[in-house]
Amino acid sequence: MPPSFTPKTLSFLRSLKRNNDRAWFHEHREAYEAHVRGPMMAIVEQLATDFRAFAPELVADPKVSLFRPWRDTRFSHDKAPLKTNVAAVFPNRVLGRMNGAGLYFEVAPAHVWIGGGLYAPDASQLHAVREHIAAHHRQVDAIVTSPAFKKLGGLKGDTLTRVPRGFAVDHPAAAYLRHKQFLGFREEPAAFAASPAFYERLVSTLKTLAPLVRFLNAPLIGRATGKPLV
Repeated sequence: MPPSFTPKTLSFLRSLKRNNDRAWFHEHREAYEAHVRGPMMAIVEQLATDFRAFAPELVADPKVSLFRPWRDTRFSHDKAPLKTNVAAVFPNRVLGRMNGAGLYFEVAPAHVWIGGGLYAPDASQLHAVREHIAAHHRQVDAIVTSPAFKKLGGLKGDTLTRVPRGFAVDHPAAAYLRHKQFLGFREEPAAFAASPAFYERLVSTLKTLAPLVRFLNAPLIGRATGKPLV
């Protein structure tokens, strides 16, 4: 049987949303470990095996992939100390965590979100990716117009109203060049996390998104290593 979450996972997250304070969490830490963190670790460890077939360049390791339950409240008006979701990220081995494009999923009290791509590139990263798109637009077009990717709703993310400066307004990849984010994802009701089909569909979704992640990371890895990838 593949690893999975259970209704107790969702029950705990809903209870945590209602009781978001340190004392309650410490009192229920054993349930958190058993029904939230434990299943997530098992899923990440299984993904480490499955990634070898379609995304060996991505890291799936509980020490790297899992997010801490505690929120950083230093610069937030919301002082609730705990995250009410459980999430994992899968970064590129060369670029490292929270840098470049990656895969990600989370389970929250009201939803499951499975996605991947480039969420918040800095200006130099965004320019490098746009230049890569301009030079290899047929490749990215093939990725995001594939039947599996189109089932996810196509390429998503914030966009500019015009083609950015330095690129022809009639460039064949004009629609892609206007993107400030490059994302693909699916969102499901929270109950999906505890369904028998969850892990299989998690893997199939991440597999669909892996080529986009690989394409977006190519110019960033090239800059980091001095060995341009195509």
